[in-house]
This record gives sequence, structure tokens and C-alpha cells, in this order.
Amino acid sequence: MSEWERVFVQNLAVPPHSQRRRARPPGSRAFRCVLKHLEGAALAQGAEYQLRLSLFDTTYHHFFGRTWRSGWRAARAAPPRPTRAAFNETVYFHTSLNHPGITAVVEVVVTAGKGDVGSRHLSCGFGLIPLFSSGLEAADTAAEDRALKLYHGTPRALLHPRFQDPMEKNKYLTVMEKSRLQYSLKPHQPLETIFHLLPENLLMSGLQNVPGLLPAHGDTSDCLQKPRLVKPVTCYLEGLSVRLYPSLEEFEEELLDLLNSDRLLKANAAPDGDGVAVRERRLHVGVHNGLRFVQAPQVAVLVPEAEAARGGCPGVPGAGARDAGQALVLRSRIHLSEMVPHPAFGVCFQLEYVFCSSGRAGGKALPGSRGEAANMCSVRWAVWSPVLGTGEAEVVLPLRGGARRGPCQALAYRTPLGGRSSGQFQGKHVESGTVQFHVSTDSEEHLVTAAEILRKDRDESEKPPTLSLSPPAPLQMAASPRGPGLSVSQLSAPPRGRGQPPVPRSRGSWHEAGITHLEADLSSPDPETCASDQLRALPFAPLQVPMAAVGLQAGSSHTLPSRASLARLHAAGFPEILDRNEELVEISEPLDPASFSPRLEEADPLQGNEIILQFLALGRNTQDSTEGTWPQTIFLTFQFYRFPPVTTPRLQLVSADRGPAAGLAVPAQLLLRVNKDGTLSTGPPGLQLKYMVDPAFLRGGEQRWFVRYLAEHSLQIDVWDGDSLLLVGSAAVRLQPLLRQGRAAVRTHHELEVATTEYEPDVTVMGREALRHGALRPLGVRVAVRGHLHLCLANVGHPCEETPGQPPSPLPSRSRVVPMPNSAGSWSSLNAAGGGRVSQARRLVDVDGELAAVLCSRRPEARPEQRAWDVRDLQLIDAYREHTKGESIARMLSQAITATRTVHAVLGTAEFFEFALKNPYGVQHTVTIEVDHPELSVILDPREWRHFKELTKSVTPVEEEMFHLRDDLRPQVYLRPKETVRIPFKYQTFSADPAVVTAQGPAGLGAGADAATCSLGKSGAGRTKHIEVSFQVSGGKPIALLRVKVEPQPHVVDQTFRFYHPELTFLKKTIRLPPWHTLPGAPVGMPGGEPEMFVRCSDPDIICETKHMGPGEPQDIFLKVAGGPSPQIKKFFVAIYTDAWLAAPVHIWQFYLHSLQRLDVSCTAGQLARLSLLLRGTPAPRRVRAFTSHPQELEVDPDGAFLLPANGIQELRIGVRPRRAGSRFIYLNLVDVESHQLVSSWLLCLCCRQPLISKAFEISLPAGGGRGCNKRITYTNPYPSPRLYFLCTNRPDLLQFKEDSFEVAGGEVYTIGLRFAPSQATGEEEILIHINDHEDKNEETFCVKVLYQ
Repeated sequence: MSEWERVFVQNLAVPPHSQRRRARPPGSRAFRCVLKHLEGAALAQGAEYQLRLSLFDTTYHHFFGRTWRSGWRAARAAPPRPTRAAFNETVYFHTSLNHPGITAVVEVVVTAGKGDVGSRHLSCGFGLIPLFSSGLEAADTAAEDRALKLYHGTPRALLHPRFQDPMEKNKYLTVMEKSRLQYSLKPHQPLETIFHLLPENLLMSGLQNVPGLLPAHGDTSDCLQKPRLVKPVTCYLEGLSVRLYPSLEEFEEELLDLLNSDRLLKANAAPDGDGVAVRERRLHVGVHNGLRFVQAPQVAVLVPEAEAARGGCPGVPGAGARDAGQALVLRSRIHLSEMVPHPAFGVCFQLEYVFCSSGRAGGKALPGSRGEAANMCSVRWAVWSPVLGTGEAEVVLPLRGGARRGPCQALAYRTPLGGRSSGQFQGKHVESGTVQFHVSTDSEEHLVTAAEILRKDRDESEKPPTLSLSPPAPLQMAASPRGPGLSVSQLSAPPRGRGQPPVPRSRGSWHEAGITHLEADLSSPDPETCASDQLRALPFAPLQVPMAAVGLQAGSSHTLPSRASLARLHAAGFPEILDRNEELVEISEPLDPASFSPRLEEADPLQGNEIILQFLALGRNTQDSTEGTWPQTIFLTFQFYRFPPVTTPRLQLVSADRGPAAGLAVPAQLLLRVNKDGTLSTGPPGLQLKYMVDPAFLRGGEQRWFVRYLAEHSLQIDVWDGDSLLLVGSAAVRLQPLLRQGRAAVRTHHELEVATTEYEPDVTVMGREALRHGALRPLGVRVAVRGHLHLCLANVGHPCEETPGQPPSPLPSRSRVVPMPNSAGSWSSLNAAGGGRVSQARRLVDVDGELAAVLCSRRPEARPEQRAWDVRDLQLIDAYREHTKGESIARMLSQAITATRTVHAVLGTAEFFEFALKNPYGVQHTVTIEVDHPELSVILDPREWRHFKELTKSVTPVEEEMFHLRDDLRPQVYLRPKETVRIPFKYQTFSADPAVVTAQGPAGLGAGADAATCSLGKSGAGRTKHIEVSFQVSGGKPIALLRVKVEPQPHVVDQTFRFYHPELTFLKKTIRLPPWHTLPGAPVGMPGGEPEMFVRCSDPDIICETKHMGPGEPQDIFLKVAGGPSPQIKKFFVAIYTDAWLAAPVHIWQFYLHSLQRLDVSCTAGQLARLSLLLRGTPAPRRVRAFTSHPQELEVDPDGAFLLPANGIQELRIGVRPRRAGSRFIYLNLVDVESHQLVSSWLLCLCCRQPLISKAFEISLPAGGGRGCNKRITYTNPYPSPRLYFLCTNRPDLLQFKEDSFEVAGGEVYTIGLRFAPSQATGEEEILIHINDHEDKNEETFCVKVLYQ
């Protein structure tokens, strides 16, 4: 076997799917993939592992290309690092299939057994590397290293009929926890210089020898990192002739008879007197390097020798050397400039015949013909490897035929057994024929010299551990007691047809050419053998302990106001709420949730709803801890239904007599608006907002959605400190009291608990604790009630615009079918009387502004010759009409075939509709559908189409396999004459509001906060976009146009999460989903248990995924968010679905990520730790002030407002005295006191130690009130000199000192007076007494255990 044949056989590859091969994009993209190391808990110490890389098409479930194999590497463990197998091997390839479905599959193979005889290769996991993103661009390569998630099993699972893309939809795949493959994938432009040597979709290692490249130089052995080409040599082939045996005449006669018999057999017809004649004989000549043709083969026309002799062509061998007229000769010489002196380079010849019908009496074309003019058939081929000793030589090559893989990828004719040719002659050369030519070269160095140099370099170099150019090892099929194995050529290759050569079976080519990880047996498995082959999975131990998705419980946070509270609020003078008859709406009790009836809401004649929110007062909780200060001003943020989010103006907390808030003494302070100049408003107290929910502005069927929203959802309200811009807390109120249930108006009063929610720090479960059953539980949340918000809800009914007693008129959006304009050969729709397109004629000057401007610029102010100027204007108008006539006619014709559909887009919700497409012609057509926006797509899967029709209650039929997908991913549909079909469309967007806001405060509220009424119908104004859909026949001629008008609408927010995280770091959180039956909209009694949940994020740069852990197990959402610089706030949304087609979310969560500057503080409880911060000024000077979330534990200097110079640096001194030990967070905001904007923000991470306790005491006190108790303890100064001491405690609400400081002489004893406050509850409390020196360092700590009985 020659070097060329060995390289060719070893690199046979499976072609891509037939749908991909039809029309490839012109450009190819090169990649460089580095497989670094494999690590995880599933790796066995000392076992040998191998990585295998293949290409896979997820759209068609098709493996293609050729599997690349790494070397065997042993796994090593180096504690505390997990077991790791290092590979550090580089793979290069390029492909033109730039589709998101094209991926690279990595398989992990382990050697089972000991020794070469009993060892077996087992697949223990695989993973998918995406090559292209959804935008048909190369995948993001910003990160240097990436971790690949691995799945249990073999890649054969990808061929399962239930496999779905993306991988998150597959509930049959199990993730290998704590196991990953570290890799990097980047574009590799240097590979573009050798595209002519390296075929597409062939994975090659840099250690392999690519024919045509020089060996790697320097320290590296990677010849593909910076490839260097071998200098080519120019060759000339002269006097080329082809001889076919037994003779040219007999060979062609037998070939024509067989082709004619095949034609009649295919047509099932009797001999009709028609025949087949030879039109042309072609010879394809090209240089092949064993992998691909270096350039496209040249095509030369051969003629019989007799015809060439009559023409007197020079260089043609005479008749004396051969039998006269029995050869095909070439009249000219062939110039090959791409030849390289390498033993794997060869010159390939392919003889091709062109046939045509001689009579065509029956009118039947040859089977497999490409057209009616001619048919082509490959007859013979040959390969010559130029190993010459001299510069010129005479070469005679045998021709090949039959079912053998050749470089031209075409079936070659073979003389049938028992034929006339095979019976007369024997021998290989005689049966197939020969090709003879004379070769010469322009190079001074002979080809054999350079070939020997390259062969010597290859022998001296180290043999690569990857798939090399050495003969493959034979398969040991006899060692397996099962049936024969199947390779990918049998599993994934399409059936062979005409023009496709069969896969050769010699020398183990099935093993080397296929995807090797599929070479397992598909027969019935042996249960005992399978049980021993299965790897045992370890229990799942996540890196992030899941956090409970605990929201505010509106039912438990609602308390009934007392009569005294109602009396004080009534006397405050809040504005009254009137119904549509200008009558006062009385306060009523909320209805029982069990008495709600949807029929009463549907039968209500007052379908208009005026929703009124009245914020009245805010009171501090009497049991609120003294850790935080009570604000003087507040502002509120919330979002009602699909209306835009609202940030209210700043509201001052005042007492009932309009005085400033007195802190704990006043149970509830009224809310009074603050003017822009900082003065209090003189109007009525409170803040009132109105929402008009009119069916005229709602989409079709949305009235039921709104009623369902009021019945099942709650309104979450965030309360912020208006001065420090710190979150005071959140409140939630159920919206069910807003349901009128047939009444004209309703009004309810609510007292809501304002609670602050703090998530506990992440704790990683390590070691064997993670494997213990029940060790992983969601962390709880710490909720503290800060106060109570008094709120009034009202709903005033209004009649809609329709006539009473008549059903509302259906809106255009109610229909799911968009009709096609009637433009099939009729022009009457453009100007028909009474048609919808008829309009009153207008002057051209009024229609076209450009023409009006030209006419005004040409006419002077003084017009002495009016008639002359009028004639010039008429000439200009006439010229303008002639210029725009063609454009106007084309625009009118386009409008005649254009249909319009309005879509009200909501985040995450798929809008489904169908377009009635009609073929206006009397002949069949294949229509191509072109959409110019990625968010609008044609539904190609009939299962998805059927799912949306069931949701929308559509009765139109569903057609299986309706669309044909072109290579450029544009769908096509076949239409018969005058046929009408319905094309299903789906519009779905996951993009929301801008993801980053600079600050959340009252600044820049706009008109939305001051407006008294918000309308739902105008919320999407100004953001409307138009999408064009074209339906084109051959030649790009459109037969219909669809214009989709997208009007974005705000979405419903079900729950809000806020996370405070250090700036420029990644936030990683695992949130446990609540039980599915608790989500709004979840069906009751769903068969099959809990459904699988899916998630999508509004920000594509955020990693958001979930997986199903099995029946009865909870589901977790994993988030990985990149934080920005401080004080940036990143806002995004997560939609949760229970259906695989992501039709409509059952929950939408809103997330806020506050990026803060991190400051780590290590301190001791009760002791003052001092540090400083550097403040950097903004471009303009500002008056700022520092605020903290725990003012009793964090002191700032300067304490009040100060001037921050422009672009300057100023020091802010802080002192931290924590009251309890442990890890906790304290927030520090730097706020502009004039504009109330957040300038900077810090996150202080405290790591507090418990001080050493020198003495302990115990007392018992009565609980439930009383006068308290006075006690005394003594302290002795251990120093000989007088000292000044300071006292502090961790519970100032339970213990007060008689003196906060004292001075005692050296060695003297001092008595400390203590005052214990009464406690309302029984229990046990440990109170620490810290005695600090003059520098506030802890000298001693006493512990007093108080028993409240």
C-alpha cells in the first residue's frame, strides 16, 4: 500500500447530513480546542483515561467527520485537589456549518481490566461543546478556560429519538456531579492558510503530520499552531493517453448496452428503439494530499486516437506503438503548479463519460439524471504518487473501477462478471485499462530527494500519541461473545444511493473511519455483564447550598387596624374616594377568598376598573430592635400588573398634628409629600395613585387574565429610606379585595407588616457531611418586622364603551389566523368603490415634503411674472411625477399583497398566530419564507404547533412534515395551484428593560410618579417595532408580505429578590423552587406528579439553569451573575415554565444585584476597630453624607454633611464596634444630600470574634412588664496607676449603666451600677458587659445570664 493510500484510508470521514450538504456557506471558520485536564470525584485513582472528540449535528441527530483520540493518561490525586487526569492536547479543525446545532462531543473512555488481552474500553461520560451561538457567530471565546459539564453514559444517547436540544430539556440525561473537563476553544486564524490541505470537519492534532506542511520548529512540536507550507513544485503531464480493454469500441458498446437496459428496467418499459450514445469523454486531473484535493481538479476532453491522428495533433503517440484507434488521447499538456514533494501527495485521474439519448422515442430520461440534456457516469480512476529518480519519466498506471473508495467520492463503473470483456482477457491491467503519460518538472531538485527528506524527518520525530498516520490495529472482534458491533457509518450515515460510494470494509476501515464511541453491540445485552459494566454514581453534593425562595406572605403580614388607628387616620383629612356617581365609597371588610366567583366578574356590566392605591401612614414596630434608625423620609417602589414600575416621590413622616416624627412615641406617622425645594406640601396627606384598566386597551381575552391576577397575586411594596437610600423593608398585600363581585365600588383598609429579609451567608457542605442523607436543606431567611404600612385599596367600576347588554366587539388580536390580501391577479382592490383602501386625493405638495421644499426654494419672494413661475412649477412637478412613478407603483403593488398583524409582546410569553398563505398562480410553487428578526420564527415542529393550538383553542388542522429546511435555515413550503395553507408563527422575546440602572432613588422620576393616573394602553408607546416577513417563489419574487407590528407591554412580577454583593465579582446562588402546586396558574390534579420546570433569563450574559433531580425531589435554579462597578444595580428577570415549549411562564422573578465596594474587617465584639476609606470626587463638587445600616455599631467621621471636592480624594474615618460575634454585613452609603443620589456604596464584611469572658453572673427577673431591677457588680483596677474605663453592652435594650464611664485609682475597687429593663417574654438571655480602656480596647468582659420567669 502506498503512502497516499494509507493516509487516504486512515482519514475517511462520515459526511454531514444531506440537508447540510446541499448549499453550504462560502466561508469556513477555524478553531483551536485545547483539552487540558479532567477532574472529578468519579475518576478512579491510577486508572487510565482517554478523550475522544467528534462532531455532532443536534438538529438532525447525526454524527459526522471523524473521531479524534487522545493518548491514555493515568488519573492522579494530589489532596486537597480532586483526582485529575492531565491531557493538554490541542485539536484543530474548521467547518462551514455555522449553525447553533453543530457541536463537538467529548467522550471520556476508561480502560477496564488488566493486561492487553483482557482490557476493554468503556465509556464513562460525555459532554457537548457548543461551537456557534444562536446568532450564527462563533461561541463566546472571551474566557481563557472553561469547564465542561459531563453527563453519565455514552454519546449514543444523542441518537435517541427522544433527545431534545438544548440539553436542559432532556430529563433522561444525568449530570456527573463534581466532574468536569477543563478546556478552551478559540478561533485560529493561522489555520486559514492551510484550508487547501485540510478538509472540513476533520479533527487533527498538532502532533499529526499533515501532508504539505513542514515539521514544527523550535521548542514546540505543534505544526498547526503556526503552520509552514512546503514549497510547491510545478509538474507537466504530456502525451497522456487512456487505453481500455479489450478495445475502446467493445468497452463502450457494452457500457451503452448496460445503460440502456438499466433505463428500460427503471421505466418498466419494453424496448422502444431508443438508444444511448456517447457525447463526450472527460478526464479530471488534480493533486490530492491524501486528505483532500489541493485545488479543484482540471477537466480535459479526451478524443479517440483515430480522430486525433486525423487532426495532426503534436505529441500524440503514433499508431505503430499501439493498436490503431484503441486509445483516448489528450491533445494538450496538463500544468500542475500545486504539486508538493511529499510521499502522500498524488495525482488523481478520473475518467468520466457523458451520455445522451440517441432517439428519445419514449421520452424517458436516464435514471439518476441531472437534466434532460445529458447524463454523466464515472468509469475509471487512478492515483500516481511521484517518487521519481530523475526529473523526467514515462509513467504507466493501472486504472481502477468498482465499489472502491476513491478521491472523487463517486461510484465507478465495473465490468460485470460473465461479460464480454471479462471473459476474453485476464489480469488486472487488462480488465481495468491503463493511463500513460510523460512527466517533467521545472524544479532543479528531483521529487524523490525532497520526499526522502520529509520521510526522514517523520521517522526521527516522536510518534504522536494521537491518531497518527500509522496502520490501524486490527479489531479483536472474536473476544466478545456478542454479535457484531455497529459503527457510525451504519448508525448515522444516510442510505447509499446513486452517486454515493459504499464504505470499504478492508483493513478495519469501519473502525477507524467511524465515530468510535458508537462501536458497541446493539443486540440484547447480558444482564450480568451489564451490571458489572455500570459505574456507581456517588450522592450529589452541590457546591452551593440551595437557598429557599421565601417571599413575603401577604396573608400572614396583614393585620386588621384597630378602631383607634382608624379614628386617627380618618381625622387626618385624607382625600375621599368617590364612585362613578360621585358618592362616597365606604370601607368594607375583605371578602372570604372561598366566596370568590369568576362568573360574577364576567357578568358585571361595569367592565372598566379604576384601581386606586392610597398610601396613608407608616408606623414603627414596638418590638423593633435598636440596630437601625427610623427614617425621617421614605419613598416606595412597586409594580402593579403589567404597568411600568413606579418609584414614588419622597414622603415625609409627620405626626398626626403635622409635626415631625417623634420616633417610638408615635405609633404611626402620616405620609406627606415633599416638594422639590424640600418644603412640605400643604395639600392633603398621603399619596394616591390610580390605574385605569379598561377593556378597550386590553388584548383579546386579557380581561380574564386581569381578574385572575387580582384573585391569585399579591402586590409587593419596597419601603426605602429617603435620606440614606437604604432599604427599610418590604410589605405585601393580597389583591383579592379589589374584586368587586358585582358591586359598583369596593374599598378596604390594610395594615401591612414592613419586614426586612436577610439571606444567610453561603455555607459549603464539605467532606462526608455532604453524603449524609438529609444534609442538604435550604437555608432559612432572617425576617425582622420593622413597622406597619397603612394602605387603602379601592376599585371603582365604570361602564365600557360598548352598548349595554351587547357582547363586546372582538378585537383583531382575538383571531389567531391572519388572512392574506386578495391579490391573485386582480387589480380592483386598489381602487374599488367602497373599499378600505380608497382615500381622498391630496396635493403633491402636501404629500411630499421634498417636492414642497424644492418649489419654495426656486420661487423668489417678489413674483412679477406669476405665469412664468407657474409654468416652471408645473414642469418641475411633471418631472417629479415621472421620476417617482415606478417607485409609487411598486409601493402600491407591495401594499396590495401586504397583511398586518399586531402583537402585544410580554416578556417570556409566546404569541402564536397563523398566516393564511395562498398560491395565486395556476402552477405549483415552492415558497421560501424569510423573516428579518430572530424573535419571530416559523414553528417547524408539529408537536409544538399542536401544543400552541391546544392552548389557543384553534380548530385549524396541523400538517405533519410541512416544511423543508434549506441549508441557510430558511423554511420552504410546497403549494399546489390556488392552494391555501396556514403558516404557524411564534413571537417570543426574553429581552426586558435595561439591565443596569445607575441608582434607585427619587431622582429622575419623570412624569410617571407625579401623574395621578396610569393607563395600560399607552405603556408600550414609543417602543413599537416592525418585522417584515416575505413569502418568495423562485427568482425572489414575493407572492405575499406580512408586516408584524410588535408593541411591547410590561409584564407581571411575582417575586423580587435583592442581593448585595462585592463589585466586579460573580454572584453564584442556588435558589430552591417552591412546590409547583403553589405557583399561580398551576393546574390542579395534573396526572404524572410534579411537572418538570424550565427557566429562562432576560439577560443572555447571565447563566441561569435548572435540572430535575427525580420524582419527588425539589428543583433548584442556579444563577451566575457578573457584578459591575459600585454603585451599579443590575436588574434582570427569570421566567419559570412548566411546559417544554415555553409557551407562558407561571412565575416571573425580578432580581436586583447591588454591586458594592467590599471592605473586610476583622474585629472583636464590644471593642472599637478603627479604619479609613478614601472617597473619590465626581467631576462636580457635591455635598454628601455617609449613612450606615447599623449606626449603633458603625461610627463615621465626619458624621454630618460635608463637601466632596471635584475629582479630589478625601478620607472618611469609620469605627466598628460589633455587638455580637460571627460573620455579618453592614452597608454604608455615601449620598448626595441635595439631589438624593447615591454616590458610593460599601459592603463591610465583619468577621467578629467573641471576647474572653472573665466573670459570669446569673439573676432571675419576672417577665411580663414591671419596674425592672437594679444590681451592682465590682471591678478592680489591676494597674498601679489610675485608669479611665468605658462601659458598653451587647443588649442596650435590656441593660443600662448608671455611668457609661468611670475612673478608678490603681488597685482600687469600683462598683458598677446596672439597671435591667423588664422583658415582655419569658426565656433566657445572655448579656455581655464590656469594660474597655481609654483607647476603647477591651480589658475584661462579664457575662450576665438573665432568667425571665
